[in-house]
Amino acid sequence: MSTPEQSQLGKVSAYPDRYDAAQLYPIARAPNRSAIGVGATLPFLGADLWTAFELGWLNRRGKPQVALGHFTVPCETPNIIESKSFKLYLGSFNNTQFDDVDAVQACLRADLNEALWRGAPVPGSGVGVRILMPELFDREPIHELDGINLDRLDVECTQYTPAPELLRADLDQQPVTETLCSRLLKSNCLVTGQPDWGSVQISYSGPQINQEGLLQYLVSFRNHNEFHEQCVERIYMDIWRRCKPAKLAVYARYTRRGGLDINPFRTSWPQALPRNVRTARQ
Repeated sequence: MSTPEQSQLGKVSAYPDRYDAAQLYPIARAPNRSAIGVGATLPFLGADLWTAFELGWLNRRGKPQVALGHFTVPCETPNIIESKSFKLYLGSFNNTQFDDVDAVQACLRADLNEALWRGAPVPGSGVGVRILMPELFDREPIHELDGINLDRLDVECTQYTPAPELLRADLDQQPVTETLCSRLLKSNCLVTGQPDWGSVQISYSGPQINQEGLLQYLVSFRNHNEFHEQCVERIYMDIWRRCKPAKLAVYARYTRRGGLDINPFRTSWPQALPRNVRTARQ
């Protein structure tokens, strides 16, 4: 099994400039999910939304092409892709010729499906790939996450590793439906310890969640070392267990690193995925 420590994270790496699918480094989701009490039957739906801001290749005349890439990775895949390996893989397109953008898209989709579903009893599919050429760049919007801003609260913060005991809800009152958000989510890379900055949106129906405790809980990830996808699933499970909502969705948008951003979304009920729209910090 591939482990984070065996990846290229935090190591000096050769940057290939010819197409090389072997650069992709899948890491199994199962060990971390097991640590938070999630088994083979997932208690949520959702996907990881990736954006690649440094995507390029050569056309058949050797002229460079540039584009943006949007990727949708179902949370049901047995693996995630380690982000530096994704960067190295995309970099391998730089001096590689393709017939057209459709050929690039087909190549990306095939390689990502293979790596993300590697080791599954039945190979899956469903990884979404959308490439935007420069004529569409000015249609890419910027929008902050909607919801009641938790950051307005003047709370004392003393815990900087995940503290689910800070979460509480009023189980004796009438249920509510609301959306809350914060820009104060910060965690660290599992391998390198480098900071990962994010915004998070929590939508739920059920007993009203204490907002001060929720903000303190989100801040408690500040010194925690975990990948983005793992942090969001931990947040989801902690809120689900301690606050007992009837419905819950957690969506985080992390600032980019190495030309990539990763934005996990988890929900307890079937719904459309959020649009992959970046925030100002991304």
